[in-house]
Amino acid sequence: MHTVLSSATKTITIGHDQPFCIIGERINPTGRKKFQEQLRAGDYSAIEADVLAQVAGGATMLDVNMGAPMIDEPEALAAAVTLIQQLTDLPLCIDSSVVEALEAGLSVYQGKALVNSITAETERMDLILPLVKKYGAAIIALPNDEFEIPEEPERRLELTKVIVDYATTKYGIPIEDIVIDPLAMPIGADSTMVVRTLETIRLIKEHVGVNMTLGASNVSFGMPDRHTLNSVFLPMAMAAGLTSAIMDSRTAQIVTAVRAADLMNGNDEWGANWIAAHRARQAAAAAAE
Repeated sequence: MHTVLSSATKTITIGHDQPFCIIGERINPTGRKKFQEQLRAGDYSAIEADVLAQVAGGATMLDVNMGAPMIDEPEALAAAVTLIQQLTDLPLCIDSSVVEALEAGLSVYQGKALVNSITAETERMDLILPLVKKYGAAIIALPNDEFEIPEEPERRLELTKVIVDYATTKYGIPIEDIVIDPLAMPIGADSTMVVRTLETIRLIKEHVGVNMTLGASNVSFGMPDRHTLNSVFLPMAMAAGLTSAIMDSRTAQIVTAVRAADLMNGNDEWGANWIAAHRARQAAAAAAE
């Protein structure tokens, strides 16, 4: 099953037989006090540095979130999406919990975007899915509802089926345009969390077959040496069926682990991407010297 996304000039395909889709997470003011202050002042200059660093690191897409206190989020998201499209041809994931902000971002986007996100709550689906349909976008969906964030993989599978059925039958969203987030929870809170996430990924791949993404950095939250944990987790998740992740594309250790897993999983024909990335690193090192 292929999820096809695009900018004005570039198309990418997410699928189990495709190279892993790296969605750069950096364009987000959460936890970035200086960036928040700049946004409140109408200063979007930091976005350019974030875009360039993520593209250089190997991002396939970029996630864009402008959620911060005392910011006009619809205005900020529309401005950020417009600016980013001038800086890169990578497709975008438009990320907000505010419906008005999502529509503002989608209204200025050129291409087919990925929207982040909905849950299995009927009210939430009825707010967001009409926008997804209107703008021809794809959607990230999380298998939790108003009652719980399920711990058991089987319950997450049940809610995935609820979302897919509702989106396809009520709103006519193609199943290939539904990307499930299997819920990556911090291993520091419970050492069984990652095992449950991996089992959820396997179940969804086997029983539904849709593409999947998640916030990779959630797994290591609160733990030391987070880059090592993330670089181990992602290849394991890829082997289980994960096809993309919202992650730090600026961290070479993590990106290299993903590219190696692509090669080992048979999604890098003749090792072309692995060799190209290696040569790019050599050239960058030589230039730095």
